[in-house]
Amino acid sequence: MAMNKNTVLAWATVLMIIMGVILILMGAYRYDDVAGWGFATVGIGFFAIAWVFNALKGRV
Repeated sequence: MAMNKNTVLAWATVLMIIMGVILILMGAYRYDDVAGWGFATVGIGFFAIAWVFNALKGRV
C-alpha cells in the first residue's frame, strides 16, 4: 500500500481524534479534581490539531 501525503494526513487526523476522545473521557470519568479539566482541555486541543490536519489534505 503506497502512502502519499494525503494518506498520512488522514491517518494523523484519525489518530488525533482517537487520542482527543480518550483524553476527554479520562478528564470526565477518571479525574474528579482540577486535573480532569486539564485532560479535557488537552483533548479539545487534539481536536483542533486534527481539524487543521484534515484541512491540509489536498493542499500540501
